[in-house]
Amino acid sequence: MKKIVIVIPIVLVFITLCSSRVARYYAAETDSLRLLYARTIKEWPRPTIDSGVVWQEMQPLPAENAWVAGMNNPEVQLGYKLFFDPRLSSSNQISCSSCHHPDLAWGDGKVVSVGHDHLPGTRNTPSLLNLAAHKQFFWDGRSSSLEDQAINPLATHHEMDMDVPLLASKLQAIPGYDSLFKAVYKTKHITIDHITAALAAFEKTLQSRKSRFDLFMQGKYSALNTEEIKGLHLFRTKARCMNCHNGQYLTDDQYHNIGLTYYKRKYEDLGLYKVTRKPEDVGKFRTPSLRDLAYTGPYMHNGLFPKLEGIINIYNSGMQVKPKPGMENDPLFPQTDKLMQPLDLQPDEKAALVAFLQAMSVQPFRMKRPELPE
Repeated sequence: MKKIVIVIPIVLVFITLCSSRVARYYAAETDSLRLLYARTIKEWPRPTIDSGVVWQEMQPLPAENAWVAGMNNPEVQLGYKLFFDPRLSSSNQISCSSCHHPDLAWGDGKVVSVGHDHLPGTRNTPSLLNLAAHKQFFWDGRSSSLEDQAINPLATHHEMDMDVPLLASKLQAIPGYDSLFKAVYKTKHITIDHITAALAAFEKTLQSRKSRFDLFMQGKYSALNTEEIKGLHLFRTKARCMNCHNGQYLTDDQYHNIGLTYYKRKYEDLGLYKVTRKPEDVGKFRTPSLRDLAYTGPYMHNGLFPKLEGIINIYNSGMQVKPKPGMENDPLFPQTDKLMQPLDLQPDEKAALVAFLQAMSVQPFRMKRPELPE
């Protein structure tokens, strides 16, 4: 009994000493990271970028809010009304805002969109935030302008189901729209080009607001806590995120196959290949912006991932999908991007990444719905 009484205190002392050393180690690590990042961006540690990757350094958002600046622009105001007007659909029940809701970061919070006759779409609804910064649109980049992009949801049966050639005359029959279109386009004759131009003008004003991460980049170093700074460092280094998510809007605006093609399975989607018909484009989708990510779920082109933790697990695995027997010589078998590699992220590192991603998100702007012309 005496031996036990002597040994237990020694073991407790040893455990206490070890715990204290571990705590000091992690405290020193976080203090070191704060010192590394509490300085101008050009002095930050260089990110882990693969050879040949074209990238841009992170940047804070511009000071001016585009929506506020556009409030006195007649074309923006016309597009604002059109965007929320369900009469742009064949049923008079579905507007652009039905799938792009301001309270949901201009998405709809659904796995895939639901439109005309309650028909489900085939892909997750992307947020409209920061569209003015992009050159191509949709998950597969099939539109090269916002004006062209507007035609697709108007005409698609499972979205707004509108016979587009008839839309101009439909709006022409609404007296309240006459003066609005004339003020902008100097004619009472409404055309589909006028409609899409006004919608595009409005959509260009939809912009993320400054987050705590923006404040941090601008010198308010108390804006991020130690876990978020650790996540920032991981984002730039071990997690390899900046190979695709970089610049002001945290996207390279390129197309990548990250292993979610589901080739010859239930959720198959060949992505960019449907546009280009090039075998090397099978399964590629446009890199989404990470701005306001906390509010734009569910995630990925198929909307199958409800939480950020699931997304990080995908990247952590590397997702290098090998062909099954019989598919080895299939020219359309999706090739996962070489940028995807196993990351060996630990639970605390995954949590830090989630914390950082949430720090670049801001509560959605609750835009008031406009009064519609009659």
